[in-house]
Amino acid sequence: MNLNTDAKNTWCPGCGNFAILSSIKAVIGSIIEEGTPAENIVIVSGIGCHAKIVDYINVNSFYSLHGRVVPVASGIKIANPKLKVIGFAGDGDCYGEGLEHLLFAAKRNIDITMIVHNNRVYGLTTGQTTPTSPLGYKSRSTPFGAKELPLNPLEVVLSAGGTYLARGFSNKIDALKKTLKEAVSHKGFSLVDVLQVCVTFNNLYDYYNKNIYELEGNNIADFDEAMKRVREWDYNKEAPISLGTFYKKESASFESSFPQDRELNKKEKVREVLGRYS
Repeated sequence: MNLNTDAKNTWCPGCGNFAILSSIKAVIGSIIEEGTPAENIVIVSGIGCHAKIVDYINVNSFYSLHGRVVPVASGIKIANPKLKVIGFAGDGDCYGEGLEHLLFAAKRNIDITMIVHNNRVYGLTTGQTTPTSPLGYKSRSTPFGAKELPLNPLEVVLSAGGTYLARGFSNKIDALKKTLKEAVSHKGFSLVDVLQVCVTFNNLYDYYNKNIYELEGNNIADFDEAMKRVREWDYNKEAPISLGTFYKKESASFESSFPQDRELNKKEKVREVLGRYS
């Protein structure tokens, strides 16, 4: 299936979003080849540079409001559990205004995949500080430097109950494809935090290339080891930055209980009707 569209791509040259687009198109193509009908795939985006990704992939899509990717994706999944639902959000979009939605989706283990384009800056609105910007970061909103430590989203979502957590990097496209395929295939809530470089307002290619390494031999079923790994780098200091899957756990997904509820509701209605004539 041709997943390309006629929409003109308006991302800045060198933007990490190109790598995410290329990777997720390869993943969607592979799951279609494996038997998932294209019409059963839905992608959702929010507000920000990331959001244009839905214009560039020829599958069903939904533009949501700022911070509201998760509730829209959750609603779609609950309404039609057979759909494969993939959400795209920015770090400001998802870890700021949308954080409460993210935590409850993880807590409920709803079967959606969230891919966060984490460039650690509000790129679309020309460079303000976000929840993952480092301490001291100077921007339009913090001209004298950010006064707060950055959020570690993987630590927070792991604590909230997420059953699949991973980190990717837009300059490691083969590893990113592998990680996204695992996340989309996971039955339950998945979060992939992608270090997606904004070359215009926060060019971190040299910093990441110097510090990143790929996880090998880690026990992804061990919660304590996963927590240790995600705390290794706190989005602020010079430290090794691990890429790959931190944690994976098999657990009943939130929407899987709704068909049983519907059947029980039908039975209760039958009993109610019969009771009127007994």
